[in-house]
Amino acid sequence: MNDAPAKHDNSHTIAELLRSQLNKFSPAEMKIVNHLQANYPMSGLVSITELSENCGVSTPTVMRTLKKIDYSSFPTFQKALKDELQQTLSDPIAKHDKWATDAPESHVLNKVADTVTTNLRHSLNQISHEQFDAIIDLLAQQDQALHIVGGRITSAFARYLNTHLEVIRENVYLFPEAVALWPHHMLKIKPNDVMIVFDVRRYEQDLITISKLADTRGAKIILFTDQWLSPIAGYATHTLPIRIEGKSGWDSGVVTLFFAEAIVVALEEKLWAQTSARMRELEDMFDLTERFKKRME
Repeated sequence: MNDAPAKHDNSHTIAELLRSQLNKFSPAEMKIVNHLQANYPMSGLVSITELSENCGVSTPTVMRTLKKIDYSSFPTFQKALKDELQQTLSDPIAKHDKWATDAPESHVLNKVADTVTTNLRHSLNQISHEQFDAIIDLLAQQDQALHIVGGRITSAFARYLNTHLEVIRENVYLFPEAVALWPHHMLKIKPNDVMIVFDVRRYEQDLITISKLADTRGAKIILFTDQWLSPIAGYATHTLPIRIEGKSGWDSGVVTLFFAEAIVVALEEKLWAQTSARMRELEDMFDLTERFKKRME
């Protein structure tokens, strides 16, 4: 069996490989998988002996687990984890330099289109229909308030999703832009409320902190993250690991927006009887305020 770098060529993260093989792991091996995912990737950056002890399994069980994702040696597995960790810490300049060095000769539109298509394909392979449907079922429970928050860049996705969901259902709240006011907003969060969090590399400490606080308050977290997984995944009820590779110093947000829009479509369909009434009421208010140009009679 080939070592991972030669076979995988960095096209899949270890987290993605683990999720893709979930139905092939034994109960003992699942202990390792769950442990690695709970604090990814740091939980794998220990000795094989410590990892086996932390999981309550033998070292041969650790190796059997790794071989199922095509890693034939523990050092190779750890090197891949360290490479992933380095990628999560990359700043825009480092990402641009790497892209500029590796980029094939073609028009930028083709490069971006190819990257987005690849990101979408990888992401759809990682997120099952059953998981997506479970998220929609959770969001449809309107007795549970919904709180939405994002970071420096991803707050744009949070605002987009909030604008649509607050029309579709009741009790939808966007965290304030001022991070200093986030603890104030936390006072609103009750047990079984739902919090949607957007967090991608370089993983923002403020988002991690409020997610931990929300977890202690009994909230259910839906996490939009990247292929390397934000530390918030350890608190999340549902995690959407979305590919964000970009052809610039910035990560791509196209597929993240795709999943946000898919949630809007699915939830609107599920709650249409109520949503349509809310939409009509909203349109009446727009007419009264003359917010939009009216159609020609």
